[in-house]
Amino acid sequence: MENMENEDFATMFENSYSDMETLEPGQQIETTVISIAGETVFLQLSGKSEGVLDAGEVTDKEGNLTVQEGDPITAYFLSSRNGEMRFTTKISGEEANDEVLENAYRNAIPVEGLVQKEIKGGFEVKIGNSRAFCPYSQMGLKRVENAAEYVGQHLTFKITEFGEKGRNILVSNRVILEEERQQQIEELKKELKKGSVIKATVLSLQDFGAFVDVRGFQALLPISEISRTRINDISAVLSVGQEIEAAIISVDWEKERMSVSMKELIADPWDTAVDKYRPGTRHEGKVVRITDFGAFVTLEPGLDGLVHVSELKGESRDNHPRDIVKKGQTLAVEINSVDTDRKRISLKQVSSLKEDESVKKYMESDSDTYNPFADFFKDKK
Repeated sequence: MENMENEDFATMFENSYSDMETLEPGQQIETTVISIAGETVFLQLSGKSEGVLDAGEVTDKEGNLTVQEGDPITAYFLSSRNGEMRFTTKISGEEANDEVLENAYRNAIPVEGLVQKEIKGGFEVKIGNSRAFCPYSQMGLKRVENAAEYVGQHLTFKITEFGEKGRNILVSNRVILEEERQQQIEELKKELKKGSVIKATVLSLQDFGAFVDVRGFQALLPISEISRTRINDISAVLSVGQEIEAAIISVDWEKERMSVSMKELIADPWDTAVDKYRPGTRHEGKVVRITDFGAFVTLEPGLDGLVHVSELKGESRDNHPRDIVKKGQTLAVEINSVDTDRKRISLKQVSSLKEDESVKKYMESDSDTYNPFADFFKDKK
């Protein structure tokens, strides 16, 4: 009976270890705080196992804990002793002696350092009591014009070289940022795809469009995708810091490129053009562009038609369209034809709707003294 109890206990003990995650020193995990007791923060691992983290790593300058039970947390595996799996968030301060820094180098554990000054080729960084060098090329995701802005900042680095027993330390901030960015992209890939409707913030304006921020990811909003009307001055419709709603029209995660469209969320007037603009019906529109062969007239936002030069009312057939109409002029037109497949509308210029009404009154009047254009000329005074 005693042997059976011993065997059961041994089996349970062995199983408890088999439930524990297999981690490599320096491996990053995304987990949850399950409890806090004294100076120890307990982390959720797979199975029934737990990880431990020094509470001092998640305590602010006033001694207050910055996490609580249930909070998500990113940590790095240090070691396993007597079944206890120890983690860290990053190495910094007094704990960063040469032995600790060498372990951080070998296990790719992040270290926190103070950028003390700019020196030839890069920056001098203080980590604990040690000094390290960070080249310009390894500071930030991209090089900035004023490198001195990094001086005085507490940043996170990875040690890329550790030589001469700690007297020659090379660090990189870029590696940390690239890892964070890749992790961010992996999260976005799960949620965002072509056709997704997103909210974005305008970062900058260019002649060809605008760069917008989509949850930390930079995307392009081409000028042709802002509206269904032609836009000549982008600053007239967008401003830096403006929040917009758009749809993703293309995304390439490998090249980190995304294009979005505000226009996609605006109803396409061509969907109802055939019913709304039947041949023979008359409408008013604004002249938006004049060419050698005629004038383009906007009937509604995103819907332009062409009045061919032969359909313009000029004094002579030799008149150039610019001699007959002006850009911005309101023009009365009649629909000749609508081709939704090619998105073409053929128009011809006709008398104004007001003139048509005056003629109608004249034709219906029994008085010989009725002046059909009295009201028309009255409005012109």
